[in-house]
Amino acid sequence: MSLPIHVSDAEFEEKVLKSTTPVVVDFWAPWCGPCKMIAPALEEIAKEQGEKIVIAKVNTDENPQWAMKYGVMGIPTLLFIKGGQEVSRHVGAAPAPALKSKVMGFLAG
Repeated sequence: MSLPIHVSDAEFEEKVLKSTTPVVVDFWAPWCGPCKMIAPALEEIAKEQGEKIVIAKVNTDENPQWAMKYGVMGIPTLLFIKGGQEVSRHVGAAPAPALKSKVMGFLAG
């Protein structure tokens, strides 16, 4: 069982880009309603997938550096990263089944 991890700008390279495990980065902010809507689904995915995936949450209010580097214009934005490279992204909220399907496709690909 695994839980989402909170990642700062200083930790991003080590915990996300150098991860040997596929990573879903959730760029979010505490005031963002849609971000709060998808948080439980991401927690459930992290618990279900365990060591197969890392869900990394980046609070863009406190840690704007990597959001700017990746051109994140709206939140929530999910980046799907393997081997330090972005392979896809999802912008905006989505129902839990759609998020789960997107993550499962990412893991399978």
